[in-house]
Amino acid sequence: NHQGKMSLQAWQKETGIELVQINGQRRYGGPPPGMSGEQLGRGTPGVSTSTVPPCPRVPAGWVGGPPPAGTEVYISRLPQDIYEDTLIPLFQSVGKLYQFRLMLTFSGLNRGFAYARYASPQDARRAIAALHRFPLRPGRAIVVCWSTQKRELVVRGLGVSVSQQELVASLQVVTEGIHSVTLHDSPYQRQAKLAVLKYKSHEAAAQARKTLLEGNLRLGKAGIRVDWLDPQLKKNLQLCKENPLSGWLQGGESLAVPEPVAPSLPLQSVLRSLITLCYKHGLRTPVFSTKCVQVNPDGWKKFWCQVSIPGFGVPVACFTWVLSDRQDQSEQDQAKVAGALHLLQLLREAL
Repeated sequence: NHQGKMSLQAWQKETGIELVQINGQRRYGGPPPGMSGEQLGRGTPGVSTSTVPPCPRVPAGWVGGPPPAGTEVYISRLPQDIYEDTLIPLFQSVGKLYQFRLMLTFSGLNRGFAYARYASPQDARRAIAALHRFPLRPGRAIVVCWSTQKRELVVRGLGVSVSQQELVASLQVVTEGIHSVTLHDSPYQRQAKLAVLKYKSHEAAAQARKTLLEGNLRLGKAGIRVDWLDPQLKKNLQLCKENPLSGWLQGGESLAVPEPVAPSLPLQSVLRSLITLCYKHGLRTPVFSTKCVQVNPDGWKKFWCQVSIPGFGVPVACFTWVLSDRQDQSEQDQAKVAGALHLLQLLREAL
């Protein structure tokens, strides 16, 4: 792709645009330089600009902090030999660009997608309206949509002995822009924890994910996995977070159950409602898994319950406390009641 790269260099020299390449992406702006639209859209040797609209004038300075949320668009289905000399004038034509990021391969081609961040949500909305399915080349229409701006990661496979302070200290060494860290008992592994990491921006979270995937988080345990936080897992963790719902007195000491207590409902009744809802929407019979993860001397036990519908979505899981001396239902059945009610709630919202 020698011609495309030479055209890009000629465009940079002509316009004075500075592009910074780091960690698999090349970035322009943030804030935009004082460059006029006439300079940006003047044309590039070896690259046709017949389909690129003329650019408006860019202000000479930027006042205030970065643009608010809801100002970034995601661009995909880019030809791999298209670069900023074509893309920036095109996306600048519909509004004021604050930043443009093009993802690159090791060989220097683009990876087929990019991000454009505008000065206002109105500019971003205009970009989607004007440029979604825009034909960069004959038969090669691009996709332009809202960027999800994900900022939360989940780290699985942490040892049970890992403390929040230790994890925060380790993360601050290898990542930047961390906003908060929360630890949870893992619903997937016994004797393991998972952590939810929230970063100040999508860019910081994406860079942290890349860094952590390279094995830079060392907490004395192999098999640590890092990924974007799934909305369903986030909801499960919120439902199971520490939130005292019940308490009692024993020996003059107040003991609080730190998570939801299994409701006193017959399992068969709850299962009947769940299975009826599944059959109504053509879903298969739910499958339950339960596991005792903690035993208290006062008779209360903490159970993990996972419910899955074969062929439908991802399993849902929750934690609940059950009382071992209840005669009407076994401990496992009490945990299944909590899991079934949780799945019922999610299905009613989704369906």
